[in-house]
Amino acid sequence: MSLEAIRKKIDEIDLDLVRLMNERAKLAVEIGCLKREAGQNAAYAPEREREVLERVASASAGPLREATLRAIWKELMSGSLALEMPAKVMYLGPEGSFSHLAALEKFGRSVDLAAVRDIASVFDGVSRGLADYGLVPVENTTGGAVRDTMECFLGVQGPVKICAEMAMPVHQNLLGKTADLAKVMKVYSKPQVFDQCRGWLSQNLAHADQVAVDSTAEAALLAAKVEGTSAIASRMAAELYGLAVLAPAIEDNPQNQTRFLVLGRENPKPTGRDKSCLLFSTAHKAGALVEVLDIFRRHGVNMTKIESHPAPGKSWEYYFFVDIEGHGDDEPVREALEEAKAHTRQLTVLGSFPVMVSAG
Repeated sequence: MSLEAIRKKIDEIDLDLVRLMNERAKLAVEIGCLKREAGQNAAYAPEREREVLERVASASAGPLREATLRAIWKELMSGSLALEMPAKVMYLGPEGSFSHLAALEKFGRSVDLAAVRDIASVFDGVSRGLADYGLVPVENTTGGAVRDTMECFLGVQGPVKICAEMAMPVHQNLLGKTADLAKVMKVYSKPQVFDQCRGWLSQNLAHADQVAVDSTAEAALLAAKVEGTSAIASRMAAELYGLAVLAPAIEDNPQNQTRFLVLGRENPKPTGRDKSCLLFSTAHKAGALVEVLDIFRRHGVNMTKIESHPAPGKSWEYYFFVDIEGHGDDEPVREALEEAKAHTRQLTVLGSFPVMVSAG
């Protein structure tokens, strides 16, 4: 087949794709009408998202990579979501932060993305109905738990639930306006980011002061304004704030990832492949934690993570954040939770949601 003939065939396929995508979009509008009639306030369904992405991946025989198909369909679903029922998503800003990148990855460019000053504002916005969803970082493979997020869960008000999660590779880049690192006297970034880049910084910028700010995007904004400074942030932040990438991928762990949680006001329905996040505290006595953990063992509920956090205003007392396999409505999980309540001072299901899809 000639080059001209191949291009003509591609043009024909493009027209078919446009027609089919708009047919799909019309069906999404119908779904939105049905949901509004049923009194549902938002259209994002993480269980449906996983189902669609898995089906698309399994239907492909190539040559497109699974990651490419996922990116295309995520943006297609983002456009459909906007047509079904416009959704507002809050994230830790400003623009160019890693939370901004994660929000784009999770929800696409067709929803209303709103940057806020701090993680507490994301929780507050979802709780008060100022946003349909929020996205917050919860842990990093190098730096561990994000303290601000954990503390917000301890003091959360209103019907805030974890309804989905995602993990995103995070590459930290040194940004600035001068390539001469000897002239850099200050480096701006988040405390967790300094932890992720500790080795590189000690070898290359030991003379510079490390100045902690609320987000990597704010760090880039400051570096763009103040002479003799740099920032550790994303490539997107470099583009937004007119900075050069002085050193790419300076994180100590090349497999560095951050896990993000999607906050909403409702739990997704059980899918058969779910996880739940719990928060509880126990009596301050020997064996109290073991008693609670043994309840889940006896009910056959697998615990995949446990992390302690200091109880506010109480010395040497702790809350425990726990991830388990299963949905809060599953019988073994429900029975374990009921029994565990009698052995805890407080037990809260922070959310039950589908297990995340692994990127191909």
